[in-house]
Amino acid sequence: MAIDEAKLNEFMGKVVGDLGVTMSSALLVLGDRLGLWKAMAALGPVTPAELAKRTETAERYVREWLDGQAAAGYVTYDAKAGRYTLPPEQAFALADEESPAAVAGAFHVARAMWSALDKMEANFRSGGGLEWGHQHPCLFEGTERFFRAGYIGNLVGSWIPALDGVKAKLEAGAKVADVGCGCGASTILMAKAFPKSTFRGFDYHQGSIDIATKRAKEAGVADRVTFAVAKSTDYPGSGYDLVAHFDCLHDMEDPAGAARHARQTLAKDGTWLIVEPIASDKSEENHNPVGRVFYSASALLCVPHSLAHEGPALGAQAGEGRLRDIVVTKGGFSRLRRATETPFNMILEARP
Repeated sequence: MAIDEAKLNEFMGKVVGDLGVTMSSALLVLGDRLGLWKAMAALGPVTPAELAKRTETAERYVREWLDGQAAAGYVTYDAKAGRYTLPPEQAFALADEESPAAVAGAFHVARAMWSALDKMEANFRSGGGLEWGHQHPCLFEGTERFFRAGYIGNLVGSWIPALDGVKAKLEAGAKVADVGCGCGASTILMAKAFPKSTFRGFDYHQGSIDIATKRAKEAGVADRVTFAVAKSTDYPGSGYDLVAHFDCLHDMEDPAGAARHARQTLAKDGTWLIVEPIASDKSEENHNPVGRVFYSASALLCVPHSLAHEGPALGAQAGEGRLRDIVVTKGGFSRLRRATETPFNMILEARP
């Protein structure tokens, strides 16, 4: 076969970049776990010795870590002064847990994906599945931290106001079910923003519910927020003014059943809020950097969970059309609209 050398060289350059990202992501996770990012944000320009002392780590390792981050463009290096600096933009993304651009959690998710590689190799051959709760433990809090950033930046300020009449109900005092709540980030953010409303979070994973309960107490909202283990098809309660599924519906083994239960538990004039990864109904339109992230997570996290229960395996790039046809309409909802969107999410509003 004929090889275009220019195209080959271009591709190999891409491979080197991807390999560098893949290998250095382990260092990014270490920086997060060891507190290196936060220390750099607090100290300003530092030498390896100063950073090691502040974080109680070994200078030789820290020096190598710093040069790796400088090579990646995550930190800058002043050769004359021998000091490394974490620029404010990088600090906003790596060292601030309350930032709407916080990304460190995503790399813990990537770690979980690699941890399940042997199991997933077998699943690729057999068509079997892997439950969410059987993934590496770093997945659960990593997922919460990654999505929490988007919720901080958008949930209260733009997503809820985009829904028809929902903000006014929440301000007056509404009853809310957050289904598939994970570690409770979305539930707690809503509770803090709307003190007259009550919130119930449900998730099938006991470990996540335990974390969510602890977080609600720490946030001072435990008097209005409760968490319980329940499936999306059997969680208790009725008359909810708002039922929400944040970034979880496509993972479920029975999304149409979840839709039916949401319909049954909603108040007559209630709203079903569905937040899903942004996606086109045409797969070729998802062949971009954002789609690359979502298809990767979908193949190793989302699809395996659904297949573990012989579900439809919608995947993280299901698209609005498939969600309408396969899930929303079958659930008994007659209206669906895209209320708003971000570069990473589509925010759908379903009404009876």
